[in-house]
Amino acid sequence: MQTSSDRHEYPAHWEADVVLRDGGTARVRPITVDDAERLVSFYEQVSDESKYYRFFAPYPRLSAKDVHRFTHHDFVDRVGLAATVGGEFIATVRYDRIGAGGTPASAPADEAEVAFLVQDAHQGRGVASALLEHIAAVARERGIRRFAAEVLPANTKMIKVFMDAGYTQKRSFEDGVVRLEFGLEPTDRSLAVQYAREQRAEARSVQRLLQPGSVAVIGTGRTPGGVGRSILGNVADAGYTGRLYAVNSAFPEDLKEIDGVPARRSVREIEGPVDLAVVTVPAERVPEVVTDCGEHGVQGLVVISAGYADSGPDGRQRQRALVRQARSYGMRIIGPNAFGVINTSPRVRLNASLAPEMPRPGRIGLFAQSGAIGIALLSRLHRRGGGVTGVTGVSTFVSSGNRADVSGNDVLQYWYDDPETDVALMYLESIGNPRKFTRLARRTAAAKPLVVVQGARHGGVAPQGHAVRATRLPHATVSALLRQAGVIRVDTITDLVDAGLLLARQPLPPGPRVAILGNSESLGLLTYDACLSEGLRPQPPLDLTTAASADDFHRALSRALADDTCDAVVVTAIPTVGEGSAGDAALAAALRSAAAAVPAKPVLVVHVELGGLAEALSAAASTAPQAPQQAEPQPAPRTPPAEAEDTGPAGPAGPRTPEAGDRRAAAPPHPRSAAPAPPAASHPAGPADPPPEGTRLIPAYPAAERAVRALAQAVSYAQWRRDAADPGKVPEYEDIDERGAAELIAGHLARGQGLALGDEETCELLGRYGIHVHRALPAPTPDDAVAAARALGYPVALKATAPHLRHRADLGGVRLDLADEEQLRRAYAELTELFGTPAELRPVVQGMAPRGVDTVVRAVIDPAAGAVLSFGLAGAATQLLGDMGHRLIPVTDREATSLIRSVRTAPLLFGWRGSAPVDSAALEELLLRVSRLVDDHPEVVAVTLEPVVVAPRGLSVLSASVRLAPPPARDDLGPRTLPAY
Repeated sequence: MQTSSDRHEYPAHWEADVVLRDGGTARVRPITVDDAERLVSFYEQVSDESKYYRFFAPYPRLSAKDVHRFTHHDFVDRVGLAATVGGEFIATVRYDRIGAGGTPASAPADEAEVAFLVQDAHQGRGVASALLEHIAAVARERGIRRFAAEVLPANTKMIKVFMDAGYTQKRSFEDGVVRLEFGLEPTDRSLAVQYAREQRAEARSVQRLLQPGSVAVIGTGRTPGGVGRSILGNVADAGYTGRLYAVNSAFPEDLKEIDGVPARRSVREIEGPVDLAVVTVPAERVPEVVTDCGEHGVQGLVVISAGYADSGPDGRQRQRALVRQARSYGMRIIGPNAFGVINTSPRVRLNASLAPEMPRPGRIGLFAQSGAIGIALLSRLHRRGGGVTGVTGVSTFVSSGNRADVSGNDVLQYWYDDPETDVALMYLESIGNPRKFTRLARRTAAAKPLVVVQGARHGGVAPQGHAVRATRLPHATVSALLRQAGVIRVDTITDLVDAGLLLARQPLPPGPRVAILGNSESLGLLTYDACLSEGLRPQPPLDLTTAASADDFHRALSRALADDTCDAVVVTAIPTVGEGSAGDAALAAALRSAAAAVPAKPVLVVHVELGGLAEALSAAASTAPQAPQQAEPQPAPRTPPAEAEDTGPAGPAGPRTPEAGDRRAAAPPHPRSAAPAPPAASHPAGPADPPPEGTRLIPAYPAAERAVRALAQAVSYAQWRRDAADPGKVPEYEDIDERGAAELIAGHLARGQGLALGDEETCELLGRYGIHVHRALPAPTPDDAVAAARALGYPVALKATAPHLRHRADLGGVRLDLADEEQLRRAYAELTELFGTPAELRPVVQGMAPRGVDTVVRAVIDPAAGAVLSFGLAGAATQLLGDMGHRLIPVTDREATSLIRSVRTAPLLFGWRGSAPVDSAALEELLLRVSRLVDDHPEVVAVTLEPVVVAPRGLSVLSASVRLAPPPARDDLGPRTLPAY
């Protein structure tokens, strides 16, 4: 139990789990008085050289005074953090606040001296870099703005840690010591360094799970059947290239093998290292298994066992304990309640899942939170003719189950630089950290397509077993933010497969212009209509008639692809009979040959009941004449039974893959589990070999609307890729007073924890950012209204600002263009007669603004998604239809331009039906200024400007509100941490 310090309560929010450079995990936490023995033990394991580098002199052991000093902290001026694995220290860092002369000091001194010590066995794992991020965040929280460090010149590793961190630094050399000074405010370079380290570490942690050198299936049954025995068979039958072991504490002592696989009663009995453990025992026995795995040095776990957060509050506590226990040993977890993991790479050939058959190798990465959806996806990709079956299969598959540890974010980090994955498909039922997901998705989508379908999007709650941050944003807003990040968001798993099928081996379309050709006029017209519905620009369909031969298709497709006014081609085909009609194989060969001649444009086929054509199009063969003879046979699809999730004592299945370690070729492999996999042809149950690289493969679809929908998604994504190459910039405005705004905000927050600013305060704060609100004066009586009108000048508007009437001109609470006192008094009398007393109406008088289009600008900081800027037209219709556009803050100039054009009612801003176009440049500038305000000051948690009247020249903000709240202790600029739900 941690204790409080001598001055301040123990800062529990500083505790965090981190992923290190090699993919293992460590726990970072404050050092307390309870850690004296741990500190001494840690110091004894540090080499004399490291001790010399730390203290600049031989320092063989710590004195009692040293131990007291290094374990007693006030958590303000003196702070120490430790990185722990298995409860023991592997590294420490501390800072001491210092004054101008380098002597101990207290606030308001804003400089501190920092020093590290890393156990030699853990040097090179990135421990010091992770600790620097965390101690810097702690220091900023405590008002420290600069660190100073003195390092011996020979201590090149520590100098590199400081120099590579990306902070603004000053370096000097005096008295044989290198002195480094650097500011702690995050910079673009420090954030880039942090994100790059995060990516490498998290990708490595998933790699260790998907590329293990050895696997132990724990809970393997003694008799056939059951989850553990099934998974053992699946791993073996896939031709796994590493060492495989069966583990069950109930095995007889004399049992040495089971199904030809070495059998052990415990992981501890396995002679060599174990990289991945697949856990299938009942939930109550899992802690014992995790302890054995941790003590043996297992790198990761796939927990198939159910009975955790999926079973209620008690199960959620078991799940949290499971994660804490695994991370304490440096292990990551897939699951619990997972379906398993698959890696089809010929170097690995791992099927540690409940899928009884290995998918075909290919270029598609699959992630599914649901085991049932994982089964469906694997089955569809296996059976889909003309698309993935035999054309483009699976590179890796991860089913995360309850997603207690490894999440879609981690898998994205792995796929980002995985050379064997070209397209990422994800089924998500919840997004635990939308802010991080959008950041990773934007980077991934810039390199390879990312297609996402989100389940439970209208349920209002996360699926049972998923612990996620609460978000106040509606699903439509989250979807818009994902699209902004380059995510191809689809609604069904059918669309998911359709899009993946096209993107896996077809080029991105250079534009929306589509040529349509085929042997059915009706099917061509349906395709034409579908293109128009999806916002594409189709050319009139070319009808080749039902008598068209394969040569006719080849010539027509070649002409279409050569046409500079065509960006993509959809070929429609129906079955035909009669002499001269195109046969399936001949037609497929003709289409592939024509498409191969123009590789820069995508080709899709819409076929009606042409199973033979689908198979021919998907054949993994070249276009050479001998290709048909070399095509590999297509194995009959075998769909994983849905009930496989519920077999065996472990309950619903869901395996999790452990971290994969380095290959250990020196250890003799078991004859079944480690021998090199023979060719696919000798494995009837296994996958076929992937097609040769560069083969032009054409996806086929059973319906026109499905093909066109996939094409439209590809067109939109290609446009996003082009736009992402030049994302624009966040402009600087000379009239912004950032410091003055910060002073105002600090003064307001001194009055309370969170508050809505009054009208005058709102106008003052917005004015610091060049946002001027049209002046409005209260009018509690008719005479006050007249006085206000005289001060503002006629004509004026009289408005009721009561909550039920505010921004509801359709209810009649607004009177415009009041030219004199008589009209004003008459309007005042009408409002009070219709709606109640002035006290109920809260009337105000405001000078008339130039006529224009009423719009709404909002910004909000969501606890999960971060800061979001929204725009739409004002009025009931927009609210009814939900016609609002959204962008993540900070917004660039290009994003502001696209934002105002993203709403369906945008034509009203640009001269619809002969009206005058509004001043879009002024509107874009307003959006950018609001974005800057919220980005510069995280205390501004909500801004609403409504209405904003945009005229042909200029705009007028007629009403505004601002809400403030203290900023969170940690934000997205903070140090790397694993989620702690």
